Amino acid sequence: MAEIKALFWDVGGVLLTNGWDRRARRRAVEAFKLDWEDFEDRHELLATRFETGRLSLDRYLERTIFYRSRDFGKEDFQAYMFAQSKPIEGTLDLLGRLARAGKYLLGTLNNESRELNRYRIDHFALRKYFNVFFSSCFLGVKKPDDEIFRLALDLSQHAPEECMFIDDRELNLECAGRSGLRTLHFENAEQLESDLREAGLEF
Repeated sequence: MAEIKALFWDVGGVLLTNGWDRRARRRAVEAFKLDWEDFEDRHELLATRFETGRLSLDRYLERTIFYRSRDFGKEDFQAYMFAQSKPIEGTLDLLGRLARAGKYLLGTLNNESRELNRYRIDHFALRKYFNVFFSSCFLGVKKPDDEIFRLALDLSQHAPEECMFIDDRELNLECAGRSGLRTLHFENAEQLESDLREAGLEF
């Protein structure tokens, strides 16, 4: 079996909490006393454009919330959105040890809107770990579309069998596997470290 030379990481659900998933949106709706069905319908109509970089956060908020007057501002809501991001215990430490080993190309492979993605990169200092960010907002396509895995392989210039993809969602792993990548299902940091060592990684 080929030696692993690159590790592609999901961010939300592996390294950090999901930044703007259904649970985060539900909390925001409750905190700001919005109508859930109205907001979620609007979100679903815009989600793909938002996560593939074709709709700014400002325009997203205008169309989902601020299409009418509110007793709070965009800045308040955006701050709440960003505050939902928290580290998942143990995984940043594990990632740091892999980065310090200097043996592997490390890249994200995640679905995220542009402004939230940049906030998380900056706030959690992800540049000190990763060589490259294959985020849906930069590539214009998102998981589980096969195209995002092809782009990650083309841009990293690695063969599929040399790459390991880490995600917490089975569908994403299935699609990555169809593209030839080796995959690991994330449950927690301890399990991930054990599986990486079993796969032959040294760090």
